[in-house]
Amino acid sequence: MGNIFLFTLIIGIISALVLIPIFDHGNGKKKKESNKLNIGVFIVVVIILSIVVYLFYYLSNFDRNLSSIWPLGIILTAGGAFFARGTERIVKGLLFLVCLGLGIYFLTAFIFNADEKYKVAKMDEKVEIQTFDEKETPASVPPQFARNKMKKAFGQVPNTSYYELGNLQIQKLNGDYVYIAPVEFSGFFKWSKGESTPGYFILSATDSTANPKFIKSKMVYTPSSYFNKNIERHIRMQYPKKIFYGDVQLEIDENGKPYYIRTYGDFISARNGFTTKGLIVVDSQTGAMKEYRLASVPKFIDGAVSPEAVSLQNSYYGNLVHGFWNSVFGKSDVKLPSDEGTEANVSPIFDENGTMYYFTDFTSPKEGVDSMLGYSLTNSRTGKATFYTGNPEQSYMDSQGTLQIIEKKFIEKKWHGQMPILYNFYGEASWLTSVLDSNGFLQNYFIVSAANPEISAYGNTPNEALRLYKTALQRGKGTVDGSSKAEEKQISGTVVRVYKEKTGDFTVVSFLLNNHQNFMISSEKEPLAIYLKEGDKVNIRYSDTGEEFLPVKELTIEALLH
Repeated sequence: MGNIFLFTLIIGIISALVLIPIFDHGNGKKKKESNKLNIGVFIVVVIILSIVVYLFYYLSNFDRNLSSIWPLGIILTAGGAFFARGTERIVKGLLFLVCLGLGIYFLTAFIFNADEKYKVAKMDEKVEIQTFDEKETPASVPPQFARNKMKKAFGQVPNTSYYELGNLQIQKLNGDYVYIAPVEFSGFFKWSKGESTPGYFILSATDSTANPKFIKSKMVYTPSSYFNKNIERHIRMQYPKKIFYGDVQLEIDENGKPYYIRTYGDFISARNGFTTKGLIVVDSQTGAMKEYRLASVPKFIDGAVSPEAVSLQNSYYGNLVHGFWNSVFGKSDVKLPSDEGTEANVSPIFDENGTMYYFTDFTSPKEGVDSMLGYSLTNSRTGKATFYTGNPEQSYMDSQGTLQIIEKKFIEKKWHGQMPILYNFYGEASWLTSVLDSNGFLQNYFIVSAANPEISAYGNTPNEALRLYKTALQRGKGTVDGSSKAEEKQISGTVVRVYKEKTGDFTVVSFLLNNHQNFMISSEKEPLAIYLKEGDKVNIRYSDTGEEFLPVKELTIEALLH
């Protein structure tokens, strides 16, 4: 507490010296009486201003750098110049002009540092949409659905009426992708009666049938605590000059111990803009804190860079490509980051190595255009970002267009999509989106081609939707031959079982070979497949995706060659 008391006292004394006339131009006894009065007034003003400044910084958790007091400087120097006389008025008038100029500099910095912001946010650029390994299961449980399940399980919390569910956070824990959410105090009086919150909820982020589990773990320093036990204030007291951006987030280590983290960094210039440098990690029970640069972040922390900071960097990269004025008027080469993300307009996703990235798609600034101009993936531990443009010969639909398709598809049921993520399924750039009802409960998973929106499928699980989507690609204009990671193979064998299913104008033929492998092909790709029967000898070329039914690229029925 000493730092804030000393800081506010110094500001109070300097403010009083600026505001109250130092020199008195009276004579004799009247001058002595005036001096005594000025001293009394000075002391009162110091006390009042110190209290006001203290309350502002204590309640707001604002950084305590001298540059943060420029608005107060303008007000006080203007008042000081007004009350002063003679030379003192001139001096304080000059101080007012300096403070005013400084204020104008701070307020207009966003115009002049646009190029520097873009340079800081500039991403590596690649063309190819990253491919998805068909053997994996994409992370698919939407946060709204996870939150609803946790609320329904709130009866597991002791003294339930004291608490409410905190902010949801996704992370990798012991090899599993999970949502975590702290239990928070539901108000000041509930906090005053309890010294700590009892723990947090945990729920699978990949299995929609899983149930939330309440983990008991005492937390004293939390976002819902008050005074010096408030986590943001606790961090600020230890690091008075740090520049933070984004909310505090809960992270759980491999032993289940909860920590709160907060991202810090630097202004780009003139108290404007932000670039991430590191984070503060706080033990939620003891309050012990440690500072880490991004290069040395503990392994258990996934979201070292706050989603708010990533969203800000995306804005710099998309809007400021040719400076500030172009972002307002010409908008040449401007691309707008989507606001459809689940956390501060970005969506956390994990790659096959378990590394978390923040996903954001970019669209055109033109009204009524739902064409995607690319998407970014930002490493949540390092802040390093890559921008993917996709195939320049194709036009991709953005996330907003995907959500509109889902809304129209289920218009009678009033279902809506959430958390659209772009994948490369079978070589086709495709949107995978969770579909929720009006109460926020998960109904199905919807996949639609970004280049050919007429090709889509949905199922009760991501894998079922993926299987049906493969069929839709085979009978539509999409391609299963694209840049899929699956290895292409050839095989010959005898057909043991055949199953044919009519889908629209075509037939999907599923068959089992004598090597116990299952295959699938559409009659649109191979019209003669409708004649396939048990006992036929066939030669096939297929993609080894590792799925139960492997997609056939080419089918030859030997009996039909004669």
